[in-house]
Amino acid sequence: MRKQIFTPKGAKPIGPYSQAIVATGPLVFISGQGPLDPQTGTFNKDDIRAQVKQVFENLTTLLEAAGTSWANVVKVGVFLSDMKHFPVLNEIYSTYVTPPYPARTTVQAQLPGGIDVEVDCIAVVPLEQEA
Repeated sequence: MRKQIFTPKGAKPIGPYSQAIVATGPLVFISGQGPLDPQTGTFNKDDIRAQVKQVFENLTTLLEAAGTSWANVVKVGVFLSDMKHFPVLNEIYSTYVTPPYPARTTVQAQLPGGIDVEVDCIAVVPLEQEA
């Protein structure tokens, strides 16, 4: 379903991401998720660790609902209010993804509602799980 592309002629990844990924099968495109707690309907804006963890739990829930998992994610987009949060993001992100790592982009952005992190992703849905 996903195959890592690596060439020594390209820049070597300096984190948990691949230079490129080839994906086969149906895809699910998950919209950007912020640190909204689905139980309370509120954002945790105080603690960056809690925000990042909530974002990845929200994404995990959507991946599972689509019949897939982090093992099938091929592309991740990360938006941070401040790049100083990058080490925390990378630490928590590394607990969700496995090699071959998804392709990834991380940018600093002004985010809605005063949140510090938003993440979107694209994953392959295994054919036996296709709805």
